[in-house]
Amino acid sequence: MSGTTQTPATTGRAGGGAERATRRTMTYLQAISDGLREEMRADERVFVMGEDVGVFGGAFKVTDGFVDEFGTDRVMDTPLAESGIVGTAVGAAVVGMRPVCEMQFADFIACGFDQLVNVAGKMHYRQGLAVPITVRLPSGGGFSGGPFHSQNPEAWFMHAPGLKVVAPSTPEDAKGMLIKGIRDPNPVVYLEHKHLYRRVKGEVPTGTYETDFSARIAREGDDLVVIAYGAMVHTALEATAPEALDGASVEVLDLRSLVPLDEEAILASVRKCSKVVVLDEANATCAAGAQVASLIAERAFEDLDGPIVRVATPDVPIPFSPPLEQAVLPGVERVKEACRDLLAY
Repeated sequence: MSGTTQTPATTGRAGGGAERATRRTMTYLQAISDGLREEMRADERVFVMGEDVGVFGGAFKVTDGFVDEFGTDRVMDTPLAESGIVGTAVGAAVVGMRPVCEMQFADFIACGFDQLVNVAGKMHYRQGLAVPITVRLPSGGGFSGGPFHSQNPEAWFMHAPGLKVVAPSTPEDAKGMLIKGIRDPNPVVYLEHKHLYRRVKGEVPTGTYETDFSARIAREGDDLVVIAYGAMVHTALEATAPEALDGASVEVLDLRSLVPLDEEAILASVRKCSKVVVLDEANATCAAGAQVASLIAERAFEDLDGPIVRVATPDVPIPFSPPLEQAVLPGVERVKEACRDLLAY
């Protein structure tokens, strides 16, 4: 990303550590809503725009009540035109605003692809202009949404210079990474997994704080490491509990950020554990997991004690049928089987 992204400037607002002593339990969805609300209260340049984000409160109710607090000038309902949403956000960002764009489903960002990839991502490189927009993408399957509402399109944007791509897995990280994304001078693609919205709860600091765009160890281990992000972190934790794998000590590394990718954290876990399973809900070809596997093969090959094993979604549209969807998406049993085979290698 050298030459195409900028380092965030100091803004003088409360940052990491502020008010972190007070915590309350939130769902993943509530944490996203809380982070957005905190930034809109703290900075009048922040506004949200998208389809039905105003009176209706968003397709998943992330912005429920926002229009009453912030008004229609800062909670803007838009036409069904993703290209227009992203393009308008780029223009607003160039003149100093900090727009947050909500796509009702991540799949729909394809309609705004040109504005995001060819305009927002290249503006700093081309003209030296900051484009501090955050594009929220409700992504992923697991709820029988079918082929037009279940995609994980992160690989499209990992390949596009100038964009940062993040995918938190916990409520605490969802809030902190959204705040950091809004404050970042670069365009940030923020993947929020729909299947986590109301299924995952956790303690979240109140007030405002930032979570770094880096990896975290979700669970320590020594025998094998599973590298995942988003909803697959929870799948990995369930599949590799000690009782599930005959007492094996399995580390789970949560990438959290895909661009920038925390290469040193990945390599450290690989060198510690020597056996690696890369778990990725996105289509297998050219996915984030492929980039991770390539990194390991290039820089940690001699530390491996077995092949790099990948568990991902086949390159097919996500089915509507619940049994077929479960057969396609990586699940607990598939991860268990992959780990057992590799541990026995």
